[in-house]
Order: sequence, then C-alpha cells, then structure tokens
Amino acid sequence: MNIHEYQAKAVLRQYGVAVPEGEVAFTVDDAVQIANRFGGKAVVKAQIHAGGRGKAGGVKLARSLDEVKNHASELLGKVLVTHQTGPEGKLVKRLLIETLTDIKKEYYIGLVLDRSIGRVVMMASAEGGMEIEEVAAKTPEKIFRESIDPAIGLQGFQARKLAFAIGIPNELVNKAVKFMLGLYQVFVEKDCSIAEINPLVVTGDGNVMALDAKLNFDDNALFRHKDILELRDLDEEDPREVEASKYELSYIALTGNIGCMVNGAGLAMATMDTIKYYGGEPANFLDVGGGASEEKVTEAFKIILADEGVRGILVNIFGGIMKCDVIANGVVAAAKQVGLDRPLVVRLEGTNVDMGKKILNESGLAIHAADSLAEAAQKIIQLVG
Repeated sequence: MNIHEYQAKAVLRQYGVAVPEGEVAFTVDDAVQIANRFGGKAVVKAQIHAGGRGKAGGVKLARSLDEVKNHASELLGKVLVTHQTGPEGKLVKRLLIETLTDIKKEYYIGLVLDRSIGRVVMMASAEGGMEIEEVAAKTPEKIFRESIDPAIGLQGFQARKLAFAIGIPNELVNKAVKFMLGLYQVFVEKDCSIAEINPLVVTGDGNVMALDAKLNFDDNALFRHKDILELRDLDEEDPREVEASKYELSYIALTGNIGCMVNGAGLAMATMDTIKYYGGEPANFLDVGGGASEEKVTEAFKIILADEGVRGILVNIFGGIMKCDVIANGVVAAAKQVGLDRPLVVRLEGTNVDMGKKILNESGLAIHAADSLAEAAQKIIQLVG
C-alpha cells in the first residue's frame, strides 16, 4: 500500500526522523492560510501516488502569499502526468505546503528487502534528487550498500560507514546516523516494503532532514497497523483493484485485451507469459486464490468484464484446494449476471474436473474448452483477433 508524502513525513516524525514543517491543504484558501503561518514563503507540492512530480511541474516555490495562491490554484484539479503515472496522469486533489529549506547538498537514502540474501539493505548515494535506477544504470559505483542482520538491526557503525561514503560533512555525521537509525526503525516496525528518502538534505543551519519521503507498506501486514491502513487513499488506486481487495482477490490491471482468471500467483504468471509467447496481451493479473468461494469467483469475473479493454477471457484453473466445479459455477453465475458478450476460453484440470466441465457444457453459454494452457492461449488469441 502506498501513502502520500505528507503522510509519510508524519510517520517519520513520530520516530524522531527530521522533516521540514508542513501541512496538507485541500483548497486554495487552506494553502494560503498555512503559508501565512510559515511567514508567507513556502513550497507547494502536489500530492499524488507517483514519483517525478518535480519534473512534471508538481512542485512550486512561492516567495509570497500571492504566489502560493497562484500555484495552489494551478495545481489543485490539475491532471499531473509523470513518468510513473502513465499518459493518463493523476488528478491532484491535495497539496503539501512546506517551509522553505536552505539546501546545501542533496543525498539519497533507501531501504528495501534484498530477496537474494533475505535481508533488508540500506542504500546510500551522494547523487540525491536523481532517479536511483538511473544512477544504478550509469554509475553503480556511486551507490553504497549495507546489509542488515535482522537479529541485531542496523548498527551505528554501518550508518557511519554510509555517511562517510557519501560525503556527509564530519560535523553532521552523528545527525545522519540518528536519521538512518530512525528510518530503519520505521521500516521494520511498520512493515514497510520500501522506505526511500530522495533527497536527504544537509541544510544551511546544520540539519539533516528528509526533503521528500516515500513509504510503501506490505499489504499482508496491514492487519497489524490500523493506523497505517487509515492513511489509504482510494482515489489514488484503480477502482477495479479497490473492488478486488474487498473480496481478497489479487488483481492488477494491465493494458492488454485478454482478461485472465487463474488460481495461484505462479500459475497466473505462467498464464500471462504463455499469452505473451503466442502473441497476445494480458489485460490483468488476477489470482482468485487456492480456497476461493463461488462468490469470490463471481466477483472476479465481474471485475474482468468491467474492463472495457477486455475483448476475450481466459480462465485457467488447476483444482487442488480450489475445486473445478466451484470455479465453473462461479463463471456461469457471473456470465449470466453481467451478460457474457465476449469470447471465453476455459481450461480446467484437477479436483472435480469432470464435474466442472459438465457444468460449463450444460450452461448454455458460448464457452470454448481447452485441454492445455498452450491450447487455451492460442484459442483466446485467435478469438480476439
């Protein structure tokens, strides 16, 4: 789950991690009032779940209240298009109004799980403000890493090593170490999947603080963090993905035209790969899970059909815990509810497969059966043209 920058900074502040003073504004008047409390000068930052806002014109410096008003009027209600939003962009509904910061130098600090070694890794670079992927591709030697032992956590000597490596001024190393230790504590205690500070800045008055902050959280751990779950902004998410989450379905919208419904993440990925292999384009990733009910399957089918870009559907089910007859009943029920007006190819295998096929055959629906994944993929690609 993603949250906004102002929310991330509020979480960091709880852990003693230094961030600029700022407040969220939902209207132009809010923005002006907040900036007035900051002495009339402020940074006006669009709040959307995407990076690259600065390059897209979503971050403005204001030296007077009139400028704050003008920038807020321009940004609120604007569709901001960045390299992470796609061409459709995202509508700006809120702003972060922050005090101006006297920036002397920008750095990068990030935490992520390195799955190859099964440990959290802290990354640091003196190339703050740049996309870390770009730095990694062009100058990987400028990124320094410290692998963290989960039994003892990030150690002070590791943080100091990173601070010296990226050139933090000697007199500010202790502040940088405190910052890194606090950030690591947030990452672990809040079950983050990513914690990224870009840029981390050294200021003219000798502070080390997060000028920007990105925190992503592990969805599977949100039951432990009701406070974080309350920060979820449904307006920033795909409505189909929001609807799927209500039924505990794993759904991710893509840009193809072949809707997929599969049980099991691995099989779902294999199904998408096979569609691509034969020249098709999957419209979604959808895993109904190993123990889905008929209701879940029905809702999954309805979510796929709600996508106007879907021109055909491929259902690929291996019946282990999930029985083929349950899937078949769900498919038939959903197709009759919504009105099936697109080609449907179904491949069933496993527990109660004969019962499942019988249900589909007797449904009266135009369903194309397949005995293998390869055959199913080729059939649906042919049917959607």
